[in-house]
Amino acid sequence: MNNTFKPYVTPVVLQNHLHLGGKNAKGDSLAVNSLYLERQGRPWIGIMGEFHYFRYAREDWKTELLKMKAGGIELVATYVPWLCHEEEEGVFDFEGQNDLRAFVTLIGELGMEAAVRIGPWVHGELRNGGFPDWLLKKPFPLRNGNPGFMQEVESWYRIVAKQLDGLYFKDSGPILAIQLENEMPDDAEYLKKLKELAIKCGMEVPLYTVTGWNSTGGAKIPVDEVLPLFGGYCGAPWEQSTEELPPSTHYFFTGIRNDSSIGKDLQQMKAADGWQLPYERYPFADCELGGGLQNTWHRRYQVQGMDIYAMALCGLGEGVNLLGYYMYHGGTNQMGKFSSFQESRATGYPNDCPVLSYDFQAPLSEYGEVREQYRLLNLLHLFLKDYGECFAKMTYVPAGVSPGLMDTEKLRCALRTDGTGGFVFVNHYQRRTRLKDVEQAVFEVESRNENGKSETICFPAVDICGEVSFFLPYKMDLAGAELTWATAQPICREDDTFFFLEVPGIEPVYCFGEEEFPVKAGREVCKIPGKEISIVTLSLSDARFFRRLDGKIYLGEGCDLYMEDGQLWSVEAGEQKTFVWENGVFQPCPVQAKETGCEEAPLLIAETGDVSCQAKEGHKRSVCILTKLSDSPFAPVGPGLEELLLSGPGPLEWYRLTVPDPYGFVSLELPCDIMQLYTDGTLTADDFYHGVPWRLPKKLLFGKECYVVTTTTEQNIYRERPLYR
Repeated sequence: MNNTFKPYVTPVVLQNHLHLGGKNAKGDSLAVNSLYLERQGRPWIGIMGEFHYFRYAREDWKTELLKMKAGGIELVATYVPWLCHEEEEGVFDFEGQNDLRAFVTLIGELGMEAAVRIGPWVHGELRNGGFPDWLLKKPFPLRNGNPGFMQEVESWYRIVAKQLDGLYFKDSGPILAIQLENEMPDDAEYLKKLKELAIKCGMEVPLYTVTGWNSTGGAKIPVDEVLPLFGGYCGAPWEQSTEELPPSTHYFFTGIRNDSSIGKDLQQMKAADGWQLPYERYPFADCELGGGLQNTWHRRYQVQGMDIYAMALCGLGEGVNLLGYYMYHGGTNQMGKFSSFQESRATGYPNDCPVLSYDFQAPLSEYGEVREQYRLLNLLHLFLKDYGECFAKMTYVPAGVSPGLMDTEKLRCALRTDGTGGFVFVNHYQRRTRLKDVEQAVFEVESRNENGKSETICFPAVDICGEVSFFLPYKMDLAGAELTWATAQPICREDDTFFFLEVPGIEPVYCFGEEEFPVKAGREVCKIPGKEISIVTLSLSDARFFRRLDGKIYLGEGCDLYMEDGQLWSVEAGEQKTFVWENGVFQPCPVQAKETGCEEAPLLIAETGDVSCQAKEGHKRSVCILTKLSDSPFAPVGPGLEELLLSGPGPLEWYRLTVPDPYGFVSLELPCDIMQLYTDGTLTADDFYHGVPWRLPKKLLFGKECYVVTTTTEQNIYRERPLYR
């Protein structure tokens, strides 16, 4: 089966037309043209991940940011929620985990940069979209440019600006970008006023961004004043239906930036005046490529690693030149003085969310555990770090024949190319749908040779089976040696050694000129005869734990690595085996891990008595005890009590939970509706049951009186179950 592509068209790149960009005292610069962003005049693809300081313990910020950095995140995005900082009018809280300045300062100290989403309305599944209750009582409309509201916004912006003073890019600080409002689809004048107000208050940055999606023609934005950002999710927890939804379009190569489903719960269908966002004036940039999904009470999901990786890979194939994830790291909501801070139907919003949990099934969990998409996405981030400068100039070219959006048989593929070289992108993954295997697929691409003449490059036939997403290079420069094509995916380079990934089910072969070199995947170096380069082709099992930290390449033996204060650490506890790339080979190296007790298997539930969980082999013996109670041990009290048990009246089941040490996690498998943990009488954690064990760090539990309460399972919800696995 031959797969060809439409002709490449040299893009028209507009320069100096956007009122964006800037320089700092150190001579660093950032500019934006219509195709890509530039740092110091060179094409740059940023990698951005959302992490909320106000949803995480301050003492853990540093370690969690370093885990993000180890996963390839360079730019940390965060909302600044008005609600959390001024719950009571005129009383401000920027202490502890609300210390915005300390968080942004730390980002800079760790060699990362910041994108600050200042609102005033942020959404983020927060109460009132992040507005304080007192603001809703004011005698003027919110979220538009009327004088009363703008006066309140100016007061808020000045408070935020004071917190961030001296931390902007122009001051050689870490703040590269500011997002104005969020999900404002139809008021360009208001967005422009917000930009002017931010500058007036001292928040001057190279990039002012807005969310660009709308239900029809894209958001109405002040043209050339802001950079519109896009996104997409692998599911739709905000949909009011409790039925299975049609397959997501994000697993196809369409080139469409606007996702009309994001924020659909809060948007109106508006484009009667024929408005169409002028996409051709801006690079394709994302801020909300879903790193996971937030479960709502009526729709509950089980996110898999490939759900996220395949979407990100499709986005890169379609031309994305700023990759931004929401969320990249989960967290936990605060409880306010007067109410809970979560979005709920009780506050007039369409969705009920957990009171505390904002885990989001993100690459890094609510408690810092690593999920599979973290490992897979890092493969893309390593590639963009080393090859982004040439990749940014390449544009999307669709397949000659593209499958329809319900087609499960035709191959989904596209090119990203500059007309000479490039990459064939293939996605053979559709969330919750099995795709038909494609046998003997051949890719034919057109390329200009050094004389400007066109030639056809033909890849060898490959079978594309199972759930795989990948991209293959052609006419790729490897330190002066031209790689004609390869049936392996590039990862990164270290001097004259180039690392590639073996695509599952496809033999790695490298072609230079007319000569082909089949290799076996592993950690060994393959030297290319007649070339001054070497190639290492990693299996997926190895590549998942392949990291570049502080300029060196490391490989974990089934463990996730990060660097803190010059010391190599493993996210996973216990003894771990790791390697560092030195002198052209992987050599064993020492690694530190947190002290560990028992890593528990899921607890079983008995009708009465104690249930024990035995330690895994190789761990210190430790037993956690879960006891089912016949009566409620206490009546929960606190702000927002009416929102704590969202399923309404029904029998509650109570358990006492004891743990012997503060190390590791305990897993609770409690099929139910809602789960809540109380420690010393205070609501400490919660979740909606969605078919996976509830993971709780024992440091939350140790030394405290702990009770778990569950509500009965409701039937009028969507709870995702495997369709065919």
